[in-house]
Amino acid sequence: MEKRVIRSATLEDAEAILGIYETYITNTVVTFEIEVPSPESFRERMEKIMAQFPWLVCEIDGEIAGYAYASKHGERAAYRWSADLSVYIHEKFHRKHIASELYEEVIRLLQKQGYYTVYAGVSTPNPRSEAFHDAYGFRNLGEFKNVGYKLGQWLGVTWYELPIAAYSENPAEPLAIGKITEDEGTKKL
Repeated sequence: MEKRVIRSATLEDAEAILGIYETYITNTVVTFEIEVPSPESFRERMEKIMAQFPWLVCEIDGEIAGYAYASKHGERAAYRWSADLSVYIHEKFHRKHIASELYEEVIRLLQKQGYYTVYAGVSTPNPRSEAFHDAYGFRNLGEFKNVGYKLGQWLGVTWYELPIAAYSENPAEPLAIGKITEDEGTKKL
């Protein structure tokens, strides 16, 4: 029986996480990133994101099988109650429901932080990811056609939206992920 753990990522996980992401960069159109970042710049990217947002990994028998994180949706101040989601699974761990487990936990943490809406940008065509987001309950907002070019083809991006909290007037500022504690009703990851 496999031992599966979802936990907060650490900077010590950066190499394993980058190893998963590198395959997507070099062999797929799932990400529009073309050059594999250096380990140092990837750690810096993780550190910047993890200052505000959850970044989780799923370990199976001690090996990082996949990861998911939230990030800033837009630069302008009025976007600050929304977040983008990303999830990447190692190819040998596909079809084990890891992506949905990671999304569930990232969304739970974002709710505790005070976020209201999450978005996912999916390169298209990408039938597996499109079906995943549809099944998870995201609403398809539409496609930006031919917005990117990678691996010899023009690609679109379909944006998906999922409200995660009831909208209120005068919302409180979202908390940084480090401010979420067990006292506020969440488990410390």
